[in-house]
Amino acid sequence: MIFKLAWRNLWRNKRRTFITMASVFFAVILSTLMSGFKEGSYKGMINSMVGSYTGFAQVHADGYWDEKTLDNSLQLSDSLLMAMESTEGIVDFLPRVESFALSATETKTKGAMVVGIDVEKEKLYSKLNERVSAGEYLSKEDDGALLGKGLAEYLSLSFGDTIVLFGQGYHGTTAAGKYPVKGIVKFGSPELSKQLVFLNLNQADLLYSTEGLLSSLVLKLDDPESSTEIVNELKQHLPEAYEAMDWFELVPELNQLIESDRVEGYVFMFILYMVISFGMFGTVLMMLAERKYESGVLVAIGMKRQKLAIMVWMEVMIISLLGAFFGMLGAFPVCLYFYINPIQFGEEMGKMMEEYGMEAVLQTSIDPDIFITQAVIVAVIGSLIAIYPLVNLLKLNAIKAMRS
Repeated sequence: MIFKLAWRNLWRNKRRTFITMASVFFAVILSTLMSGFKEGSYKGMINSMVGSYTGFAQVHADGYWDEKTLDNSLQLSDSLLMAMESTEGIVDFLPRVESFALSATETKTKGAMVVGIDVEKEKLYSKLNERVSAGEYLSKEDDGALLGKGLAEYLSLSFGDTIVLFGQGYHGTTAAGKYPVKGIVKFGSPELSKQLVFLNLNQADLLYSTEGLLSSLVLKLDDPESSTEIVNELKQHLPEAYEAMDWFELVPELNQLIESDRVEGYVFMFILYMVISFGMFGTVLMMLAERKYESGVLVAIGMKRQKLAIMVWMEVMIISLLGAFFGMLGAFPVCLYFYINPIQFGEEMGKMMEEYGMEAVLQTSIDPDIFITQAVIVAVIGSLIAIYPLVNLLKLNAIKAMRS
């Protein structure tokens, strides 16, 4: 009965109800679209910089991350394998040998990160083969190299040319090698494209004299979003000679960038919802003023103040939630469209984004949490606004109300 009364009361003044719902609708749709584009761009950045290369979790020898030298390499011991096997959520691992080297051609030189990889595992898990934009992917016994697109452009190298690498190997040995360029790989992160050189793991061992040693293990997880929980569990099983890190520790600057940008979004949402809060509060004040005499009569003939207060609370919540529902309904098709068809930026804007280490593509996110969050925010705002009429009606004096 109370719900029916609340529903009918809303449509006594249809124009006011529609205006109030429209304010909630536009606030929700704008906030949802902003959150969708922001979360989509964050996901793209994480996939470009973390998912495609760093990985969501890694295992190193203890102390390697503080001093990244081949002298702090690890051995793939039975105890380490048992620790990873006993941790839920770890699907497999990618062995890597990583070290810096000077890459050179006849006329140019540039510092590069040389990465020895298991080509079959990288193909299966990190999809490195799909990033080859020219040439071909490495085979298991290949003695060639894959170059990042940015590095290849700087050194003026293409498929079929030769690159020379100079560096320092394990325990100070000299590392020098000459490799044919088998392919060019393009990463979403321009910084990665400008410095990476991939070799077969056995070729990297020959170059750096690291046979039987690895600099890191990139863990493949069944749920990357649970990387922190999986790493914490792994740490309980790992021997003291090893350390495990999630991507928040591996790439802290990316996490800081995302969190600082989220704060900007929260400020915008706060301003947006503050505006509609005042609009909703004005509607509530008008409702109370218009029906003051009516409320006094209802209380005088025996209606409990609590029921009257609940009825008004329901009116506020119905307006809020209906506006939020239609707002989410309007935002979802837009988010879905730009999720399927990401925005490709032009050359100038693309270069500007690449300077910040971002891929020149803008894609939305259709994560249900984005839509649910907006509904929760509106429900909380509606509940807070409804406190005033609740208190007002619970203290209502029927005689004074009927005389007003």
